[in-house]
Amino acid sequence: MSRIILLAISLTLMYSAPLVLGAMSGVISMRSGVDNIGIEGMMTIGAFTAAAVGYFSGNPWLGFFAAGLAGMALALLHGLVSITCKGNQIISGIAINFIGPGAAIFLSRLLFDGATQTKNVARKMPKLFASLGITNPSLRSADVDITVFIALLVVVFLWYFLYKTKPGLRIRACGEHPAAADTVGINVTLTRYLCVLASGFLAGLGGAAYTLAIISNFTTTVISGQGFIALAAVIFGNWKPIGAAMGCLLFGFAQALIIILAGSAIPSQILAMLPYLLTLLILIFVKKSDPPKALSKPYFKGQA
Repeated sequence: MSRIILLAISLTLMYSAPLVLGAMSGVISMRSGVDNIGIEGMMTIGAFTAAAVGYFSGNPWLGFFAAGLAGMALALLHGLVSITCKGNQIISGIAINFIGPGAAIFLSRLLFDGATQTKNVARKMPKLFASLGITNPSLRSADVDITVFIALLVVVFLWYFLYKTKPGLRIRACGEHPAAADTVGINVTLTRYLCVLASGFLAGLGGAAYTLAIISNFTTTVISGQGFIALAAVIFGNWKPIGAAMGCLLFGFAQALIIILAGSAIPSQILAMLPYLLTLLILIFVKKSDPPKALSKPYFKGQA
């Protein structure tokens, strides 16, 4: 029984890490007032970039960082449409969700002889306990990828940054009342751009956590809705880092159940539906939701 519990915890953390990074991507962008439903596309291009760079370089850390930059590139496009051109942020995010997978498949066919998936990377991201030199057999059997530690570290940092620092207060001011923030000298446009770019970077890392930690290559179905689940976690967590992370752990547990219950009397098709059914149920029963007041609203300098 203890082994099953340890396995459940390990799998929950492993599957939660990409979701946590994706959810933190949504939190930082939306707190500044820019809606980002393009997390799925950013995670997908990040997943491909991580696998491709990791394969050709043989260095998973280089692939991990490159994935963040790839996500940031799509975020820059989203920022240009949403912030500079004052376009509809929802439509821009939807477009990003098409551009990300489309670019990933195109580049995969270009670099891997027409295949829509990459070859396996030679080295994956290291395990946390192994990296720390822990040799206890029971702990090593439940070892988790270092991306879990990175994801949890991002949650703590983002919570402290948003709620305990002046720059964090300025970001939240831009999301609540950008005109008031502008009045006291805060550059709303720059603040929102920086948050959107940070959002893309984190989403790219979330995609990389799949292809460099959970599996070893990129496929067209590797993300398959995980960005939307991360978005649901942001809403579940009331647009706050800790709450969103808790939602991701819940979704990660649903993913872990698929592995644990595999081979049981429950049909595999029903098990595969669990994370998505859970997403719908949470969105139905979450009654109290308090998004930033200026979310999705373009800011025109000088507006009241």
